[in-house]
Amino acid sequence: MDGLDAFLLARIQFAANITFHILFPTISISLAWVLLYFKLRFVKSKNQHWMDAYQFWIKIFALTFALGVVSGITMSFQFGTNWPGYMEKVGNIAGPLLAYEVLTAFFLEATMLGVMLFGRERVSERVHTLATFLVAAGTTMSAVWILALNSWMHTPAGFEMINGQAHVTSWLQVIFNPSFPYRFTHMMLASGLTVAFLVAGVSAYRWLRQDRSAEVKASLRTGIYLAAMLIPLQIIVGDLHGLNTMEHQPAKLAAMEGIWKTPKPGEGVPAILFGLPDAASKSNQYEIGIPNLASLYLTHSLHGEVKGLDQFEGNHPPVAPVFWAFRIMVGTGMLMLLVSWASALRLAPWKRDPTRDLTVWHARLLVAMTFAGWVALIAGWYVTEIGRQPWLVTGVLTSAEAASKVPAERIALTLAVYVSLYLALIVAYISVVFYLARHRTHADEPFGSGMEDTLNPVNYTDKGANQKVKPAGAAHA
Repeated sequence: MDGLDAFLLARIQFAANITFHILFPTISISLAWVLLYFKLRFVKSKNQHWMDAYQFWIKIFALTFALGVVSGITMSFQFGTNWPGYMEKVGNIAGPLLAYEVLTAFFLEATMLGVMLFGRERVSERVHTLATFLVAAGTTMSAVWILALNSWMHTPAGFEMINGQAHVTSWLQVIFNPSFPYRFTHMMLASGLTVAFLVAGVSAYRWLRQDRSAEVKASLRTGIYLAAMLIPLQIIVGDLHGLNTMEHQPAKLAAMEGIWKTPKPGEGVPAILFGLPDAASKSNQYEIGIPNLASLYLTHSLHGEVKGLDQFEGNHPPVAPVFWAFRIMVGTGMLMLLVSWASALRLAPWKRDPTRDLTVWHARLLVAMTFAGWVALIAGWYVTEIGRQPWLVTGVLTSAEAASKVPAERIALTLAVYVSLYLALIVAYISVVFYLARHRTHADEPFGSGMEDTLNPVNYTDKGANQKVKPAGAAHA
């Protein structure tokens, strides 16, 4: 194998690592806030089913958090093994941001997670609720630092080059670089949608297995309503993010839209619904598009000019993977919109029918969509990262310049090990999630109880280790 093969293998290896790793922080970021919501509903209403939901989903959160930590450590090693030129050139910026993430977020999450898991009978309810909030805040702060670094790599600002190394001139400009607000908001909404469909899908799975408890129905509604609220916001933010990309990374946008040639003034750009990008002919085979639509949503004019790939000869990303990943992301998003809104209307709170519930068809569809957020997330991440090529840091450092001289055979061996391990872990993770759903028991509610159980008050005292929570009128102590 020659050097190019080793370079490509290193890129594939890093892609495999980041693909696996990003699945878990995406869940833990928003699932922590859902746990806080369950906890606050329990504290306010004193209804036990909210605590049952909390206790069920905290197990999945802990499992997710553990896999995120392990995969993150593995991924970080590659900066030194496969990409030494990265830290050598921009380490003065990347190093502190990664350190801030550990010092201000990871330690907080790890410490407070112990209180969440094992401290409820050892601390007061207020302290336990505070620990839940701090874990949620920590996961979000972690996303801030990581996305600040990633965004800076796309739209670098606030630095100067001295003797071939990047040095910070303004940390505010580094962190709040031109793409950070859009990228951070887009990612947070993607996290929320991933968790919304996870909660809805697992709850629908339990519902199909005849677990019609108040806990399941409360979780199901939480997931559905959350997805229905977030998906329109994600569409709006995605559009704004696209406009930001057109301004700062026009080559990426041209690849996303499949625009090979810059149109003549007044022609406008079509929105390509389908096509097979052909790099050899620099065109799209079997193209199906809507005339002028891309100009309309990108420039707000039917005849607005959008640069084509011919303006970036030899300096643009591979078109086919970016083109198709973008359409998978958008297509999955549209499916999320239809499923969440149809389900939300089915369970609409303004309907006075007390028997309103999902149909079996709705429930099965939600189960099938359990991990739809992962599909859209990975597709969107590929658009972002492949679309940045050939740059590792736009205008500063190319991927080829940062690559190491590790022999291709070694990279291929570790890549095979990584992929095998990751496939086994992802299968195990999904299996455990559904295993927990199948074996969930309710200590305080009869299996199959209906929504009328949500009206039962509970006796509640905030006495730390001595607290007791039980349904009013229960015969047992």
